[in-house]
Amino acid sequence: MEYDVIVIGAGPGGYVCAIRAAQLGLKTAIVEKQWLGGVCLNVGCIPSKALLKNAELAHTLRERATEFGISFENLQLDYAKAVERSRQVAKRLTMGVNSLMKKNKIDVHLGAARLISNNKIVVTDDQGKNQELASKHIVLATGAHSMPIPGVQADGKRILTYVEAILQPHRPESVVIIGGGAIGVEFATIWNGYGTKVTLVEMLSHILPAEDEEAAGELTKIYAKRGVEILTSTKVETVESTEKGVKVKVSTSEGTKTLEAEQALIAIGFRPNSSGLGLEELGVKRDQRGFVEIDARMATSVNGIWAIGDVTGKLLLAHVASAMGIICAEQIAGVETTTLDYRMMPRAVYSQPQVASFGLTEAQAKEQGYEVKVSKFPFLANGKALGLGDYAGFAKIISDAKYGEILGAVLVGPDASELLPELTIAQRMELTAAEISRNVHAHPTLSEVVMEAAHGIEGHPIHI
Repeated sequence: MEYDVIVIGAGPGGYVCAIRAAQLGLKTAIVEKQWLGGVCLNVGCIPSKALLKNAELAHTLRERATEFGISFENLQLDYAKAVERSRQVAKRLTMGVNSLMKKNKIDVHLGAARLISNNKIVVTDDQGKNQELASKHIVLATGAHSMPIPGVQADGKRILTYVEAILQPHRPESVVIIGGGAIGVEFATIWNGYGTKVTLVEMLSHILPAEDEEAAGELTKIYAKRGVEILTSTKVETVESTEKGVKVKVSTSEGTKTLEAEQALIAIGFRPNSSGLGLEELGVKRDQRGFVEIDARMATSVNGIWAIGDVTGKLLLAHVASAMGIICAEQIAGVETTTLDYRMMPRAVYSQPQVASFGLTEAQAKEQGYEVKVSKFPFLANGKALGLGDYAGFAKIISDAKYGEILGAVLVGPDASELLPELTIAQRMELTAAEISRNVHAHPTLSEVVMEAAHGIEGHPIHI
């Protein structure tokens, strides 16, 4: 079978790339060995958000019900039901992707793909049957997998990766989460909301190490109040599965100690799914970590082979993969498109409160030689946040003092991720904080914290 484009991997990068290619009149196929929708829709972004909503409700009922004038006896929280709901949400979206493939006349081939040339692949299904497909262009959208700790084997029962954690129908009574990035923090939110004793271990100096240190500090304070134990600058030495649970030996500047819990979750990062695809034989360049090297067009070192999403290591986020997929399809079709500035892509952690950011942190801006202006406005002074009873955190804008260019921003607070687009489009269109401050925001809204922070850059915040 011959195509104009074959996309390998049906996650948020792959299926979006396939749709855009089909829209542009290219005969398109997609190959997926496990799930339409990939990790994100099935065991990642989407079901985790369903669980986080349940956890928010559980936390409110357990810890804050009287504040809202709610009282009850014998509160029952069914975690298995929460997981069931998350699976229903994931299934609904996966079915939606299947419908989109049919709507756009994209052929779906289920199986594992291997490249045998720059325009041919072999697909092996779960019965071991091989099928050869040919295409003028092949797009790698194979994603990434959880990085293991050397010498530690996840068993899916005591020692988990995010996949087992999101699928298991019960919650642990106690857990050690190894890794304080987005996945670790989000699972800490879920389990703590239901009353699990959570210990979060991070090797670097603060949780969310890729984010602004002040924002990480704010979240650390909030989590400490909720009873989450956070150990930073702490290295995991060993993880041992026992009859009753796990023992995690950690070392700090003060020495070593052993943490005991029912389960341990390993969430220290990701490795690319770039092995076993035949890339070595074809000479497709990869970096030392195995991520596929691409140029601004999403083209690899071999003509006719392209790559998008997590397998490239550019920025391991679903929405970035989707944006890369659209650009890749447009490059293949030869139509007008754009390029991506990966520094300015929005980032979001769906903790409670959320952490959302883009661009440079304050420290990074100073390290790069900018004279910066920084403004911070608290949600505590925002009427909508007070009405919601969710007013921890702040909005912080980092600006170039000389030209007024917005260099970055970080928000910690309720629905912070929903407030990013105003800032990212302002940066992309070269607007300044002054122009954001003059944009009239509806009252009362959470978005007013962005307006007020922009006023602060100009030196005249109104409500603080």
